[in-house]
Amino acid sequence: MTLDTAGDIEVVPLRSYTEKAYLDYSMYVINDRALPHVGDGLKPVQRRIVYAMSQMGLNHQAKFAKSVRTVGEVTGKFHPHGDSACYEAMVLMAQSFSFRYPLVDPQGNFGAPDDPKSFGAARYTEARLAQHASLLLTEVAQGTVDFSPNFDGTRDEPDVLPAQIPFILLNGCTGIAVGMATDVLPHNLEEVVAACVLLLDRPKASLGDILACIKGPDFPSEARIISDQGELESAYETGRGSVKTRARYVLEQGEVVISALPYQVSPGKVLEQIAQQMQAKKLPMLADLRDESDYENPTRLILVPRSNRVDIDRLMSHLFATTDLERSHRMNFNVIALDKRPRVFGLKELLKEWLKFRQETVRRRIEYRLERIAERVHIVEGLLLAYLNLDEVIRIIREEEDPKNELIKEFDLSEVQATSILDLRLRQLAKLEEEKLETERVELTTESGELKKTLGSKARLKTLIKKELKAVAKEYGDIRRSEIAAEEEAVAYSDEDLISNDPVTVIMSDKGWIRSAKGHDVDAKDLVYRPGDSFAGAVHTRLNENCVFFDSTGRAYTLQSRTLPSARGQGEPLTGRLNPPPEARFVGMAAGDVRVLLGSDAGYGFIGPLKEMVTKSRSGKAVLNVPQDSVALPPLIIFEDTLVGVITNTGRLLVFELSQVPELNRGKGSKLMNIPIASLKTREEYVVALAAFGERDRLILRAGQRHLGLRLQDMQNYLGDRARRGRKLPRGFQKIDRVEVERY
Repeated sequence: MTLDTAGDIEVVPLRSYTEKAYLDYSMYVINDRALPHVGDGLKPVQRRIVYAMSQMGLNHQAKFAKSVRTVGEVTGKFHPHGDSACYEAMVLMAQSFSFRYPLVDPQGNFGAPDDPKSFGAARYTEARLAQHASLLLTEVAQGTVDFSPNFDGTRDEPDVLPAQIPFILLNGCTGIAVGMATDVLPHNLEEVVAACVLLLDRPKASLGDILACIKGPDFPSEARIISDQGELESAYETGRGSVKTRARYVLEQGEVVISALPYQVSPGKVLEQIAQQMQAKKLPMLADLRDESDYENPTRLILVPRSNRVDIDRLMSHLFATTDLERSHRMNFNVIALDKRPRVFGLKELLKEWLKFRQETVRRRIEYRLERIAERVHIVEGLLLAYLNLDEVIRIIREEEDPKNELIKEFDLSEVQATSILDLRLRQLAKLEEEKLETERVELTTESGELKKTLGSKARLKTLIKKELKAVAKEYGDIRRSEIAAEEEAVAYSDEDLISNDPVTVIMSDKGWIRSAKGHDVDAKDLVYRPGDSFAGAVHTRLNENCVFFDSTGRAYTLQSRTLPSARGQGEPLTGRLNPPPEARFVGMAAGDVRVLLGSDAGYGFIGPLKEMVTKSRSGKAVLNVPQDSVALPPLIIFEDTLVGVITNTGRLLVFELSQVPELNRGKGSKLMNIPIASLKTREEYVVALAAFGERDRLILRAGQRHLGLRLQDMQNYLGDRARRGRKLPRGFQKIDRVEVERY
């Protein structure tokens, strides 16, 4: 730095000047705009609004005043900034959905949860201080805090308000400064007071002890806090972390009713997010949504499922993961400490810092009261002296030219005492007044003694603070709104989950062409097939399920039902999507969570769960081991069947109990019918069909144009154990074309 003597101009290096200017600006933003003070939990603009309204006489019992008047008072006397920003800060303190304990009592349009900034203009709204604001203002005039000149030096304003409870935790605060930010979440008054009392009794109490009092944040909304105890403890220990909240919902007559949203979440925004997913067909299980919120029910969002088969818990888990029905709130206890420097506190340290502030506030209040008592006792003693010498006092007043100085000289009074005597009204010169003064002196002396004891004892001071805290909690406390219950992490729907479960019928032709028709009432046999092709089989399934196809080599292949071509055309060949072995042909299919009976024409087979045969490979999965020169038979879906029928090309029929068939996931299986090995090798005899049926069902054997219907009582000659030869069918039915089961 140098000094230009010619022009008396100070020359400073640009770097130094800019560094100082930026630092000054940063500290101004931090201390005077963005961050709250640990003492009263308010930013400067909020503090000035509360103080200005108190100076205007707008307490909670006063008449409402126009907001524009209040804003003008604040900006004109204490806060030289824009009136719109000041009004917005006042509105925020009046919104019950923004502040846990509002400091301003509003009248008019002060915004709504759906749109907090939809408040009316300041000229249309009115406001006064809320009752909770008295906990910030009652002790202002009792010497508890320091005052500083306002921006133009015409009046003084408090540096901080003497809060009787930790508003820094009760209402929380958010703010962005230069290089730092704060996010203090709201808490319950009774819980915070209980924690303060605990620390007064046990200064070395652990964080766990404190968290036994403060369960967690307590938001203005009734949304559920789902963070586990470990997450909350870590956030409170360091002063940094996050808290997850979820909307509350109940089921009413099959509809989902959302009754509470996370803190600062707009119902309209949530509905918009859900509607966008519905339009994008990402929520096929949801039929409708509507907003039934009103004055009695501030939040009431209705979700209408498409059917009663919708898994509501799974649906809500998806919505929690993809919408603002679940929100994470940052926690950052970065506030202005008592040394006027920003600092990140843990919960325990923050409470201790506020208790230091409160102890100093109470100490200053007591000292102020002692000074007032001393002044009053001094005056009372002067008045009592006057009563003892009443005649002389009257004479001096009547006869002396300068009675004040004469009184001081005659009775050794102070100027204050003399003035008080001269200010007495004649009607007060009575014996009764003397007695009142004596009583007052005794009471004041007693009070002074008690206050001095309190001031000189840390234990008595703590007891006083605890008593006052408990009194505030008793008068202003309320129950917790935010329930705390750890829950599983929300999971969004996968692409498969979003597929509708509409019923479909999958149809396969003899040549291996596949297609899908909507519904289960489709007559697949009447569909048009390609020349030389015909109906082979059909299976009932749903769009969100897989369909498993089997070829003659015993391999299984899987395709998703929703990917199959429509039955409006003639379909597509399976070989276009799958890679079966050469010379293999598709013999059948199955779908659903079922068991299937697989067998080869060599007379071997087993029962297995279809879900174990699912594969993603285009080349399929070897499931049934087929002997050489043999082929796999069409799979049979097992329902409530109890019997199995095995039929050969030579007209032999064997019926045995289904329980005799082994259950496997893969393999050759066990022998179902005894066929001579020589006959198998020469293909003189082999199995042409398998059937699974119940005891009440009717087995229909078709040979050309003829058919034979057999019930259980007609099958006595064919009943036996697995792996037997069976018996010959009647003449004319020894060359069976196909087998059908008529269910009863």
